[in-house]
Amino acid sequence: MGLRETKMERTRQLIADKAFELFVAQGYEKTTVEQIAAASEVGARTLYRYYATKEALVVDFVEEGLTTALTALVDQPDDVPLPHALHAVFESIERTIAANSGRLIALHEMTGRTAALRARLADQNWHWRQALEREIARRIGDTGPDLVATLTAASTASVVEVVLQKWVDSGGTADVGDIARESLHLLRTHAIPVPTPAPS
Repeated sequence: MGLRETKMERTRQLIADKAFELFVAQGYEKTTVEQIAAASEVGARTLYRYYATKEALVVDFVEEGLTTALTALVDQPDDVPLPHALHAVFESIERTIAANSGRLIALHEMTGRTAALRARLADQNWHWRQALEREIARRIGDTGPDLVATLTAASTASVVEVVLQKWVDSGGTADVGDIARESLHLLRTHAIPVPTPAPS
């Protein structure tokens, strides 16, 4: 990365950091783009070059974490068994939470109060799950029915969501790894009730 790119990345990160500081201090709805620009010591036009909307400041942060988790799976050698390869997703999420605990708790509070953010993040999560499904399908090839990749991606995404929710509910005090391990254990031991057809 050249000097110009490094400077741009620092500015981008500074804007995001200042935005979340303001979101936490005074609320997402009450924070304006002009306030974020002033706190970041950049002009509003400069800010818009990095983030087209105020929502993008939040959505881009989540996207980075999800993209990193998917990359962790993609980077696993193809000969690694899928269950072990998928564990890299949870390890990545755990690292993201550890590095951004305050921001993630603020994010949860913001999305709880802002319908537009919930919609954007729901759409983003859907796209991530689709990308996860494609990578899983590539890894298993023709070894199983088409539903295998779809259900594996759905269950993996659901566990990630549950881990985040339970961690936030604890106020950030719970051990993320423990939540993930317990969730996966319940799935592996069939302790989670699954709908079954009514007896014929």
